[in-house]
Amino acid sequence: MRAELTPTDPTSSGDPSSRPRRAPWRKRLLFRLIRWYPPFLGAGIRVRRFASDLSSFEVCMKLRWWNRNYVGTHFGGSLYTMCDPFFMLLLIEALGPDYVVWDKAATIRFRRPGRGAVSARFHIPPAEIDRIRARVDSDGRVEPTFTAEVLDAQGRVVAEVEKLLYVRRKDRIAAAVSG
Repeated sequence: MRAELTPTDPTSSGDPSSRPRRAPWRKRLLFRLIRWYPPFLGAGIRVRRFASDLSSFEVCMKLRWWNRNYVGTHFGGSLYTMCDPFFMLLLIEALGPDYVVWDKAATIRFRRPGRGAVSARFHIPPAEIDRIRARVDSDGRVEPTFTAEVLDAQGRVVAEVEKLLYVRRKDRIAAAVSG
């Protein structure tokens, strides 16, 4: 099965007013080109789908000779790489240019050997984005945690990746530097 990179509509409603705003074409093109990002290319990671408003991503990786470890299962570094940038990218896109978002820490827990194709889905619900924005606006910064599951073809959890992000308003950084 060949993974195709296709934008998807995150809503099933046909009502245009209920649909999230589409990202500008340049950003959509950038996310189409992410398959050529060297760590993804080298590990055989594919972005299979992304929402047209860049609110969710689905990635996959087949087991190949170049991404397997000594015992013939998925190399742990490749499993982590397939999960690395997406929560940060989702939050950057959702919050907009007035916020700074950085990866702060990550952990990966291996649950079972990955012996075939694996996939992961990344999504941050709008209500969670609203909570993050409100906390940043009131407290100055926030460090939200997100978890993604890497699943095998049977839907079993191969690994869990937990990401700790750092979020702050840009104007508060400028005020702290100048003050």
